[in-house]
Amino acid sequence: QVQLVESGGGLVQAGGSLRLSCAASGRTALAMGWFRQAPGKEREFVAGIRFGFSTYYADSVKGRFTISRENAKNTVYLQMNSLKPDDTAVYYCAGRAALHSSSWSGDDMDYWGKGTLVTVSS
Repeated sequence: QVQLVESGGGLVQAGGSLRLSCAASGRTALAMGWFRQAPGKEREFVAGIRFGFSTYYADSVKGRFTISRENAKNTVYLQMNSLKPDDTAVYYCAGRAALHSSSWSGDDMDYWGKGTLVTVSS
């Protein structure tokens, strides 16, 4: 049984920073991703990191967000800088068992956390 638990969400002013964490238990050899869903919008991919540390980003967050992982701690991070009100959403951590797949579609992720809310005020 794989469990993903996010933490680190909260309220921040525009231009500020937050760091999200996702702790994994159970099977931990996973490609990991962060997704988000804003009110009234569909879920979207934010960032992904393979088990071998290759990283991928949505265009909307490139240069502002950084995904990283500590395999020894079974933890993935999302450092979010220069936050904008448009970044307001529930952020979900997700894991994919297919380590070498290049897909970051939410439909291809096998495990999901419950989400953490990020609110960016203007």
